[in-house]
Amino acid sequence: MEWLRSISGQTVGLDTAPLIYFIEKHPLYFPVVEAFFHAVAQGDVQAVASTLTLTEVLVHPYRYGDRALAQKYADILLRARNLRTIAVSPEIAASAAQLRALHGLRTPDAIQLATALEAQASAILTNDEGLEKPGVLRAIVLKRLLP
Repeated sequence: MEWLRSISGQTVGLDTAPLIYFIEKHPLYFPVVEAFFHAVAQGDVQAVASTLTLTEVLVHPYRYGDRALAQKYADILLRARNLRTIAVSPEIAASAAQLRALHGLRTPDAIQLATALEAQASAILTNDEGLEKPGVLRAIVLKRLLP
C-alpha cells in the first residue's frame, strides 16, 4: 500500500472513525485500517489521538451497556504501543478555536486537527473530507484508499 509507505517513520493523527472501523471490523474499511494499525503496532508509524476520541468512541458502548467494547476502545487509546492519546490542553483548545474561526470546522474536528498539529503529525487519518484544509495538515481520507 503506497499510502502506508508515504507515512512510514512519521506521526499521524488519528480521527475517530478509523478507530471505530478497526475495533468494530467495518466490512468496507477494516482491511485499510487494519494495515494502518499493524504499521503502528510494528512502530513503522506513530499515531496520536485526542482524549476527545475516547469520549466519542465510548458513547455507543455505554449507551448499550457493552462493557467489553468500551474496554477495547480504552485499551487501544490508553495502552497501545506507538499510539499516544493527548489531553486537550489550553494550547490545543486555543489552536482549535483558531482553526474553527479560519476554516468553519465543528469543535470536535478542530480539536482533532489541533491535537495532530500539536504532536507535529504530518497527516491525519480520517474518513471526513471536511478535515481537508489546504495548508493545515494532509488528510488521508479512507474512502479514497478503497480499491
